[in-house]
Amino acid sequence: MNDELNGCSSCGKCIPVSRGGSKFWKELVKGIILSNPVFVLALGLCPTLAVTGSIDNALGMGAGVIFVLLGANIIISLLRNAIPDLVRIPVFIVIIATFVTILSLLFEAYIPPLYESLGIYLSLIVVNCIILGRAEVFASKNGIVLSIADAIGIGLGFTLALVLIALFREILGTGSLSVFGFQLPRIPVLYTNPLGFFVSAPGAFLVIGVLLAVFRWIGVLDNE
Repeated sequence: MNDELNGCSSCGKCIPVSRGGSKFWKELVKGIILSNPVFVLALGLCPTLAVTGSIDNALGMGAGVIFVLLGANIIISLLRNAIPDLVRIPVFIVIIATFVTILSLLFEAYIPPLYESLGIYLSLIVVNCIILGRAEVFASKNGIVLSIADAIGIGLGFTLALVLIALFREILGTGSLSVFGFQLPRIPVLYTNPLGFFVSAPGAFLVIGVLLAVFRWIGVLDNE
């Protein structure tokens, strides 16, 4: 029903294009690049600065945000017509807090080293402005399919940004790279003389600034 032909309708060779599928992929890709929460919207910078000292923490925080964002968007989209407008924000926070509690219990039970490493920042996902912002701006105004696409896209965009920043900070700050216990080859000179500045918060700001400049220079991000 939602399909249309991509081109003329007389040759019989045109490819059907699903409007619903097109919108789904458009929302998903938009969150990764055009509306990247870190590099474009400048949201979630507190956990970005705090957990990108290692690849492990970046992947753990990214997975946690995807889980909470996906669950919250689904529930809020389903209940959007039943939630009174006056109390919508408290309701959104309760829904988000529920998924954060589930996430914390899962991490504590099955991956305690990562739970200990992320510390308070795992619980602070409750007040992550990315998740509450997508609930207010998108999930409360759109259907469940597009809300899922938005959650996956924004979550992947956030995770990719964390991993990219952590990659530079860990290599420059320690001279080596380790992913969940798997040690990659060490950089000879840098390993014996690491640039400890990049492990600190100012080092994270510098890495984010350089990446933003590079992305805009090569045209990945809009200069407007």
